Amino acid sequence: MKISHFLIGLILFGTLVNAQESPLVNIEAYGGTYAYDVKYATDDNFLKTTVYDCVQCLLLPEIAEAIAAANHDFCELGYKIQFFDCYRPLSVQKKMWAIYPNPSYVGNPYKSGSIHNRGAAIDMTIVKLDGTPLDMGSDYDHFGKEAHIDHPHNDTVKANRKLLWDVMKKNGFSPIRTEWWHFNYDAKNYGLKVLDIDFDCTK
Repeated sequence: MKISHFLIGLILFGTLVNAQESPLVNIEAYGGTYAYDVKYATDDNFLKTTVYDCVQCLLLPEIAEAIAAANHDFCELGYKIQFFDCYRPLSVQKKMWAIYPNPSYVGNPYKSGSIHNRGAAIDMTIVKLDGTPLDMGSDYDHFGKEAHIDHPHNDTVKANRKLLWDVMKKNGFSPIRTEWWHFNYDAKNYGLKVLDIDFDCTK
């Protein structure tokens, strides 16, 4: 009888843990049209290896709502969001750190980790509604000065970045100094739990 109670306790505990650790939603649930170029689901990335099993953009609900609102604003201007990365499981963060242990570009998973691990950050750009990319001055995950938000560029790049940042800031996001494509949701930068929930690639 003690064993039965113990097993039942484990099952109930597991159910509660799963319920508590599944706060993420798929951006597709909020409607809208998006483009995807998730490099980590391929080996075409700075790691030179695939670390995602499928392409999904999962976020905390508040962040997903803000992204949907930003995408609506972009669509009104003739553009749409193209995702590079959204939520990132802690297990993937550890793989990335093992390959590229540089805290300037990869959050240390054994310390504070990344806002990506909390479902409150995205890597993105904008493209025209027909999918035509805009010149942002560097490729995604370019670890050089050209990717810095204060790097001098030509007028076209400056205008494209300003458009990107103005709409994202309007909807509660801010870029970081070294990556023009990375946006943290300002209201959710602190106090969030690091998550290690695998992608459900059946959905």
